[in-house]
Amino acid sequence: MTISLGDSLPDVTLVEMGDDGPTPVALADKTAGRKIVIFAVPGAFTPTCHSAHVPSFIRTKAAFYDKGVNEIICVSVNDPFVMKAWGEATGATAAGITMLGDPQSAFTTGIGMNFDAPPVGLMARSRRYAMMVNDGNVTVLQVEESPSMCEVSAGEALLDAIWHLQNLLNRAQIASESVTCCEIICYRPNFALIAQ
Repeated sequence: MTISLGDSLPDVTLVEMGDDGPTPVALADKTAGRKIVIFAVPGAFTPTCHSAHVPSFIRTKAAFYDKGVNEIICVSVNDPFVMKAWGEATGATAAGITMLGDPQSAFTTGIGMNFDAPPVGLMARSRRYAMMVNDGNVTVLQVEESPSMCEVSAGEALLDAIWHLQNLLNRAQIASESVTCCEIICYRPNFALIAQ
């Protein structure tokens, strides 16, 4: 079942390359009581991921932090050795973006974002998406229609989605309304956000 707005992320373990080698990272520990951005890519070093998706979050990192985001995480169905090399090659690691591998596709499959592309050797890989997670719950989610596209899941587009969410909450507060669950589908495809 594909994850949707308001859902909690599954309690899975990803892998990061630490000083002493591969280190397990419990996703629950990363998200508990924190606001994080997760963006996922079909594969490290693949063209769109390398030239468009990761750079978009390097460009926008400071703006996300200004909005209260504690950490930006890139996830890919790759081993931690590849993720480390890719983080260094793109400048993501130097920019402070956390590069986590999902080598068995446990997280990706667990949230229903997996796909196969046998002709190019991609199996159980991740669809391209970006989300904001608040205390383990998905509050903004943007999913690309095609793995080769990087439009609604780019850093700038996610920032825009967060702005819309904050604007909605501000308007509700000014009007003294109680927003308990309000889903918005905007003019762009696969753009969705929720206030709760």
